[in-house]
Amino acid sequence: MVVSKGKTPTAQETFMQMAQAAGLRGRLLVTVGVLILVRLGIYLPLPGVDRLRFTEIVKNNAVVNFLDIFSGGGLSLLGIFALGILPFINASIIMQLMTSALPTLENLQKNEGEAGRRKISQYTRYVAFIWAVIQSWGIGVWVQNSGVLSDASVNWLSVGDGRVIFSSFILQTTIALAAGSMFVMWAGELITEKGVGNGASLLIFISIVANLPTSLGDTISLAQKDSSRVGGVILLLVIFLVMIVGIVFVQEGTRRIPIISARRQVGRKLYREQASYLPLRLNQGGVMPIIFASSVMILPAYLSQSINNDVFVSIASWISPSGAGHIPVYMLLILGFSFFYSSLVLNPVELSQNLKKMGSSIPTVRPGKATSDYIGGVLNRLTLLGSIFLCGIAIIPSALEKATGVSTFSGIGATSLLILVGVAIETSKQIQTYVISQRYEGMVKQ
Repeated sequence: MVVSKGKTPTAQETFMQMAQAAGLRGRLLVTVGVLILVRLGIYLPLPGVDRLRFTEIVKNNAVVNFLDIFSGGGLSLLGIFALGILPFINASIIMQLMTSALPTLENLQKNEGEAGRRKISQYTRYVAFIWAVIQSWGIGVWVQNSGVLSDASVNWLSVGDGRVIFSSFILQTTIALAAGSMFVMWAGELITEKGVGNGASLLIFISIVANLPTSLGDTISLAQKDSSRVGGVILLLVIFLVMIVGIVFVQEGTRRIPIISARRQVGRKLYREQASYLPLRLNQGGVMPIIFASSVMILPAYLSQSINNDVFVSIASWISPSGAGHIPVYMLLILGFSFFYSSLVLNPVELSQNLKKMGSSIPTVRPGKATSDYIGGVLNRLTLLGSIFLCGIAIIPSALEKATGVSTFSGIGATSLLILVGVAIETSKQIQTYVISQRYEGMVKQ
């Protein structure tokens, strides 16, 4: 998209216009109401589970602690919304990979327009449902064999080592969690359509925010109990503040490629050359590459707990935070998903063709293949810089936590911080865009 320069309203003006825009107030109420409803569902517990024993088991479980970031503590509480938006995120990853690999889906996305995108969205829902059933069954098997059931469960199927893989409790858990996940997915789509911001991102955002009071409270308690940790806590706070500033700059950073529109004559009127620019973001994928990489990293550990397979156990141990392969595999996944997501967001060939159709060109660059090669080269360099920044964001806090011995910030780690800042920026932009559109509609009516 080619952008021309314009004046951006101040934060105070935007806030006042938000208060005066009736349509925006309605969207904000829908968003807040749905988010509150989803949060309440997390505290509706599954029946038949001894809460105290279950809490002790999951306290030091790395898989549960990571998944709790996206469920807002729902998994450790074992509420009916325990899976949250996770199945939909996994389904989105699968469908994006399949769209790039299968020509039929790629053609559906590119050539069928809005109808094609709706079909792919429907396919994503089907995959999310299947994935929710699989994950719900896995959680049911894990809880069943953890010895935390307060009531007797009728076992229908078990394996040679004595593990129960199907029972009345597992069936009930699978139905409840899968239904809860589908409701959360619907709630996210409702926010996207009727509210403000991206529904899935906001659900993750509110889940992370819900963990902030606990993390901050634990940090304050640690500093009060052990004065030697005060320096480490202050250092981590400073690093987090610096990271927030860096994330804002990177999320907002763009490379502006100058564009010149050719002179054209309409009737007797001659339109002069117009200068504008093509904005290429430094981080095209936003928060998605690090979310995708984190999901892939945690998958072997999740499967090892559900299936108890030696291969999954070995892989999970090797790429765990204390394993030798954690940092290199994590960095490679972030790099790979950054380039993959960038290729989905922008296609240099299509951009070049669109510029040619509009009679626009980049100075000193020939139209056609030369333009697409130039844009592709700039995009690759920007993506590389952005992915290196994401790698630093993902690794530095964990290294500092190990060095200082302060682990109470694990609930607001690098992934959480990036998601919080990224979603806040994107949501504020959408609100600002809506306010500007409301203002222009008012001017036209006058």
